[in-house]
Amino acid sequence: MRVSGVLRLLALIFAIITTWIFVRSYMSFSMKTIRLPRWLAPPSTKEIQVVKYKCGLIKPCPANHFAFKICSGAANVVGPSMCFEGHTIMSPVKNNVGRGLNIALVNGTTGAVLGQRAFDMYSGDVNHLVKFLKEIPGGALVLVASYDDPGTKMNDESRKLFSDLGSSYAKQLGFRDSWVFIGTKDLRGKSPFEQFLKNSPDTNKYEGWPELLEMEGCLPPKPF
Repeated sequence: MRVSGVLRLLALIFAIITTWIFVRSYMSFSMKTIRLPRWLAPPSTKEIQVVKYKCGLIKPCPANHFAFKICSGAANVVGPSMCFEGHTIMSPVKNNVGRGLNIALVNGTTGAVLGQRAFDMYSGDVNHLVKFLKEIPGGALVLVASYDDPGTKMNDESRKLFSDLGSSYAKQLGFRDSWVFIGTKDLRGKSPFEQFLKNSPDTNKYEGWPELLEMEGCLPPKPF
């Protein structure tokens, strides 16, 4: 091989090695210094964790307050639910709710659950409800959630008993209305913890039923 051929071969090898080193150095520099704008960057895989407190509240209750959440039933498909201080008292999962009025009693000072019952207000005996309401102990909180039909069997006596617990809507509660309520025995005024939706074809969300109601918040001991 001639000397000139050897020199050209060496020059070619040198050029290849030099180019490779340059390209490698440039790519390394680019990877370290170039950053894509946020709107071009791939989405983060991190999910924002939303902290939930007792009964699913987004904020904790103040000291010496009780967290609660009450949901009425949705039409005649999904039953109501009641949560008090992080404890689910009634729900479809617990299989202790029923068509009509679902009622739980809670000690207004300690927050202890005293009992719960469901009353069929479509084909049941309203006298069972009347007896239950008359036997509510003093100082107990009364939590109420409707499901399907809460009003067909209501009579004047049962409506008055609910009104005495602080309800503003018991007197007009009717067929397939939605209602959630918290009251207590011998309340002088009206309870601020009540929601009501009338069954009306013009406003119903479901066919034949109004929208379900949700009421949540914090109750101070002996709130009334």
